[in-house]
Order: sequence, then C-alpha cells, then structure tokens
Amino acid sequence: MSKVGCRLTCPSFSPCGRRCRMRGETLWIRCFINAAYRAALILSLLSGARIEDGPSLSCPFTTLERLLFMDFELKFTPELEGFRKKVQDWLKANIPDGMENPADPVDLTLEGYNKQRALGRKMAELGWLYPTYPKEYGGGGLSDDEAIIIETELDRYDQLLPPYYDSGGKLAAATIMVWGTDEQKRAFLPPILTGKVRSWQLLTEPDAGSDLANVKTTAIRDGDHYVVNGQKIFVGSAHGAEWSWMIANTSPNGKRHENLSWFVLPMDLPGVTWTHMDLIFAGNESGALSGYKNTVYLENVRIPAFNLVGGENNGWKVAGTHLELEHGLMQGSLNGDRTLQKVFKVCRDLKREGRHLLEHDDVREELADLYIDSELTRLLHLRNYWMRSAKKPMTYEGPQAYLHMKRAALRTSKSLHKILGPYALTLDKERGLEDGHIEVQQRGGIVAQHPGGTVEIQKVIIARRLGIGRAVKEQAGVLR
Repeated sequence: MSKVGCRLTCPSFSPCGRRCRMRGETLWIRCFINAAYRAALILSLLSGARIEDGPSLSCPFTTLERLLFMDFELKFTPELEGFRKKVQDWLKANIPDGMENPADPVDLTLEGYNKQRALGRKMAELGWLYPTYPKEYGGGGLSDDEAIIIETELDRYDQLLPPYYDSGGKLAAATIMVWGTDEQKRAFLPPILTGKVRSWQLLTEPDAGSDLANVKTTAIRDGDHYVVNGQKIFVGSAHGAEWSWMIANTSPNGKRHENLSWFVLPMDLPGVTWTHMDLIFAGNESGALSGYKNTVYLENVRIPAFNLVGGENNGWKVAGTHLELEHGLMQGSLNGDRTLQKVFKVCRDLKREGRHLLEHDDVREELADLYIDSELTRLLHLRNYWMRSAKKPMTYEGPQAYLHMKRAALRTSKSLHKILGPYALTLDKERGLEDGHIEVQQRGGIVAQHPGGTVEIQKVIIARRLGIGRAVKEQAGVLR
C-alpha cells in the first residue's frame, strides 16, 4: 500500500488552483463533503489534536496542504499503472464474446456459467484469480494493490473476482490458510485458487442462521471418516458446485461453542442432494451473484477425517476467520454503484408533467441522498481496504461498512419507488427500465438485509467490538 500514494482527501478540488473538477448533479454534494471534511480538520488543528496521515503510508502532503486540496481516490505509482495497462490489454483480448450479465442472475444460462469458469481458469494461469495467495498454492503472490487493480478493471466488464459465484471457495481458502495443516493447504488450496473447483458454503439451517452456534447437522467420527446427517438452507447458486465448506456439530452433547467443526465436503459424495428454494431474489453476497439458493440434504455422508480443518470441536474459533471476512471485509466494487448510474440515466430520459425527472426538485433531492449513500458505502470499503493493506488493527469496521451497505440498499429501493413509481416494479418489455436492473434492485434491496449476517447481527458485532454492555471488548477474528 505504501507504493500507492493514495490520500485521505476530498475529491472535489484539484491540487492546483483549488478548482472543482467534478461536474453535473454530483458537484454540490462533493463540495459539501469537502467543506465538512475541511471543517473537521480545522477544528482538530485548533484543538491541538494531531491529524494522522491518510491511507498512504508515504503521504507526501503536510496537514496544511491537505487543508487546501483533498482527494479520497486511490493514486497508483507508475509501476502499478503499468500493471493496470497490462490487465486492461489482457481483459480486452480474453473476455469471451457473449459474456452474460443478466439483471437477475437466475437467468444465467449454463453456457454463460461455463464461460465464467473458463475465464476464471485463464486468469488463474496468470495468478489473477486469487491474486494475493502464495504461488505455491496456486495464487498469484501479488500485492493488495495489484489485486484491487485486477478487481476494478474486471468490474468495468460487469464481472466480479472470481468471475463466478465461489463464496465457499473465497471463505474456505482464507480460513484454511489460517487453520489448515501444511498437508491440507497443499491438498485443498490449489483446486480452489486455480478455478478447478468452485465451492458453496453450508452454514445456515432451519434452526440456525443468525445463531450459527446452534447448528444441528451432525458429523460423528467413525474410524477414518465422519458421518454427516442434516439439512442446510440458503446454499450456493445455480449450476451446482464441486465442493462445499461446511460447519457441523461434532459433539451433540458437548458444551455450546465447543462442539463445532469445519469440513471440506466434496459434493459428489453419496448421500448429498439439493433442491432449489423459491425466493424473490438470490444475491447481494459481495461476489458473483448466485441466482438460486438451495436446500442441501446430507444423509449418512462419509467425509474423510483428513477434510476436518482446524481440529475437532474447535470450530467456533475457526469460524472467527470465516465470519470476520463474511461480515463486511469482502468489499464490493470500489468503482461505485453501477445501478445508480443507470438510475441517473433513466431520470435524464423519462419525463413527468412534461419535464425530465432530473428537472424536478423532489427527484434531485432523492438522487442526492442516493449518491451520498453510495459514496459513503464506497469510502467505507476503501477505508477497510487500506486498513487491511496497511496491517492496521480492525474491530468494528467490516460490520460497519456492511451495515451501511445493507441499509443503503433498502433506502435505495424506497427512493426508486418514489421517483419511478410503477416503472420500478415491472419487467414489462415496453415499460420496464434498464433491461430489468431497476426492478431487480427493488427485490434485491429487501433481500440484502439478510445474507452474511442480518442488520441486527452487524449491530450486535459493532456493539461488542466497542465494548457496549460488556466489560471486555470483543476481539476480531484471526486473518492471514
């Protein structure tokens, strides 16, 4: 991160002449943020407080200079800009024709899914599929800065990293790096990191969601295997998975939090079956959208004991790593909210009472609030990205960003309904908007309150990390 030279400053002013360089409807919002930020800095100086450096460890600007011009955006060194050009050229040459990006991921065809997997394997050959993991396990051995460049450039093609749903793989790989043995790392990481397998995560059950420690699925040791029985819900995606990353109860009569374990589960084992769930939407998991959620049934499934990761009945500690990432540290795009850009376009095109929507004061007010929400979400993720890159201690920051993102999604749904009325709710070919993306946001905003821990769970975590109601502040999970 020290090479990036990014600055915790405001986007509204250029270094020379302090002239606003933003245009359009976002101008006054950025000026407002800029003014507020300056006021905070000035008050800090007047109070004698020391103003810490921004995200860059090698920030070249003094406090006074940062009072005069502020730019929150990432700035990369010439070497990293050269890497960006390499990524841009490669993606331009290798993104398959007809890459699908349906508004509702449930419409992703098998052909489209296979193109996603093929792109993932090609990226893995360069170490770009899981860029920051060690090369010896199939990763790229790249820096966080290089990884964020790959992710942001892929986002310009409406693709995420990995370019297919691999929620289980992302969380399992990170957890195995912390808790797996060397032999397990050599066995499990290369297939995930090179795109040979994709994985679902098996956590939630009918009686265990927000209360994950209450899982009833059992995994009982029987010689060199564990025998698994139970049911998991809200699992995975369309088009199946080769593996799953699963938490199970390995001591049904044991003490709460001391009776859980994690396993790598091959999905082709006898006794594993699944069916689609009927939901209004499946997605919003900070990864390629899933399309479907499934109920997975496990009946006398025999898992090799080797697939137990982190030790028997040690699963609640292992879960700390998994959940720390899932609760807000798998950041979304740092390029901004693409749906909001579509909304601005619609408001420029549609008319009400003879005038474009954008000309109405009430619409502009709603859009301004949406933009502020969007920028706050992006900047919170940007802050978290910097903190992780700079190895800064983290406590509530991930859940804070995730909580804001969830709430902002619901506020966006309500605002779009106010602005667009029934147009926001239809997929009609003539009256539907932006190929269905607006209608999908209406459903997605509601569903966003659930995955990766509900709004209430994020609040509980934040409170515990701040020490509210507790004598000792809760510590964050262990990350690699």
